[in-house]
Amino acid sequence: MERTKLNVDALVIGGGIAGMQSALDLADQGYQVALVEKDPSIGGKMIALSKVFPTLDCCSCITTPKMSAVAHHENIHMLTYAEVKSVNENGHGFAVQVIKKPRYVVEELCTGCRLCEFACPIDLTSAFDLDLGAHRVVRVPFSTAVPQYAVLDMENCILCGKCEKACPTDAIDFNQAPEELEINAKAILLATGFDTTPTDAKAEYGAGHLPNVVSAMVIERLLAPTGPYGHVLRPGDGKEPDSIAYVQCAGSRDQSLGVEYCSRVCCMYAVKQAMLLSGALPIADITVYYMDIRTFGKGYEQFYQNARAMGIEFVKGKVGKITEDEDGNPIVRVEILDEGSRIVERQHDLVVLSVGMIPHYDPQPLYDVPVAEDGFISIASPNLAPSVTGRPGVFVTGTASGPMDIVDSIVLAGAAATEAAAYLEAEEAHQEAVPVG
Repeated sequence: MERTKLNVDALVIGGGIAGMQSALDLADQGYQVALVEKDPSIGGKMIALSKVFPTLDCCSCITTPKMSAVAHHENIHMLTYAEVKSVNENGHGFAVQVIKKPRYVVEELCTGCRLCEFACPIDLTSAFDLDLGAHRVVRVPFSTAVPQYAVLDMENCILCGKCEKACPTDAIDFNQAPEELEINAKAILLATGFDTTPTDAKAEYGAGHLPNVVSAMVIERLLAPTGPYGHVLRPGDGKEPDSIAYVQCAGSRDQSLGVEYCSRVCCMYAVKQAMLLSGALPIADITVYYMDIRTFGKGYEQFYQNARAMGIEFVKGKVGKITEDEDGNPIVRVEILDEGSRIVERQHDLVVLSVGMIPHYDPQPLYDVPVAEDGFISIASPNLAPSVTGRPGVFVTGTASGPMDIVDSIVLAGAAATEAAAYLEAEEAHQEAVPVG
């Protein structure tokens, strides 16, 4: 295994919007930054979304320039398809062991022409499209990926050699091995992001075995310009839905799931998607079943009122169970709370579960930072220093510290970069003050 050493001022773990913003803010100040991302491309979850609320700007239009800025910044060393294996203090900061996984494609030779992808005969379900679409065994991860290097799934490769013959630069390397790097950094910024609560966590909602009960992330891909179908179709039979229902708090504020907190963004992304669906499917009826609507940011309440004015139905009620009829249409059993309390059953073509946020990663074993009861990184003084963890030199940004929207993630990324820069300056001043000998 090859071994490379890299000395930087700060190491950013995670290449989502918060990690990228922190890296850029530090690099713009002249600090040398290494950014480690476990996936073959940076961009995180934001690059897979359709539009942002409340402005309805294109997510890809916002994220792609940021990705390009990271890739081309002279002070940022971007390491994709890489994972941190160990973190140790070395007297001057941290010695971090990183394993760069083999792409089976030589990055220095790959031009992103995708000829290997076109020649490959094997299709696999696409994780980027939440298994709704397909990709080849060897492929550029997605159309706007950064870097535009192909990656080969060796576990599913049949070694037919067609990609190797099609590559004009001889970039395919079936014998490529993992590369070990040692990164010496004075500070670490954790931007490890979030996962969504499992769609099938509440068995009574039927997700997992009812094909037309899906998560909100599925709708994001269906609405995105780079989506798998180019149109909104329900997964069960490809029908264009005429009636769509949203079930709020389907993965948050639920003690039975161990997620007692509000994930903050679920109401707003449901409102956003309902508005976008109303435009994509003008004759469709859209209903949102909610317990509370939480519009916590600037312009969010007006955004919600705009949705109501568009004819989207908001029903205050608790959904108890979802079944389906003989045609595969979901039947929602709900206790309506708007007018007293009554239980009704309503049929829809498609039901969307507004799943919540949970931590993507437990940093405690590797980074020795305290974690709160909800699993997110604990912050001692969230109002005064929202990015400072319990371990000196380790900072946190974005949804690694708790549920938040994109705007707050970017703001927190700036705060984390500022805290890290102040720490680096203080450490440098301290080392200069220590007498030699």
